[in-house]
Amino acid sequence: MTAALKELGAHIEAKRTDCVISWEVAFDELNVDVALANIVGLVDFLKTDPTCRFSTLVDITAVDYPERPKRFDVVYHFLSMYQNQRIRLRMAVREEDMVPSITGIHPSANWFEREVFDMFGILFSGHPDLRRILTDYGFRGYPLRKDFPTTGYTEVRYDEVQKRVVYEPVSLVQEYRQFDFMSPWEGAEYILPGDEKDTASK
Repeated sequence: MTAALKELGAHIEAKRTDCVISWEVAFDELNVDVALANIVGLVDFLKTDPTCRFSTLVDITAVDYPERPKRFDVVYHFLSMYQNQRIRLRMAVREEDMVPSITGIHPSANWFEREVFDMFGILFSGHPDLRRILTDYGFRGYPLRKDFPTTGYTEVRYDEVQKRVVYEPVSLVQEYRQFDFMSPWEGAEYILPGDEKDTASK
């Protein structure tokens, strides 16, 4: 399997020198680093080339590296059911970069690209309907960025008085900031190391 993937990596690099920055086989998977400007041409090549035939788009996602100038990696996973092979494309992009949409080649990329936009704020140029898909209208921020607070900015609850869903700023009262690291097994007859509780107060 590894030898076949190495042959495939060499074939793709030789045919598309304009797209491929580097490639490697790791853990029996072919990983290809791709230039941002040429992603659409490479995806089309991978789909139509007889040696590749990666006709199935499995997923599009991203990874956030806030300390890097090119903050995000946009990652594509493709499957060739004809060759029984998988490939991962990885593309480094800046926060302000526009990533060319591949919906013209793989219509199923529509919702994947919307999800990446919704979760990371990465824009896809040429997308037919780029809007949020998982969060609500008017949602602030991008939940899968590393600098997004774990509590979020707003909380949603049903108000019995108003008989509707209301949005409010997150406010954590002090008791939610106190953590009891003792064992939750109150009825246990034995004491685990570190679970010594003050029984005098009971």
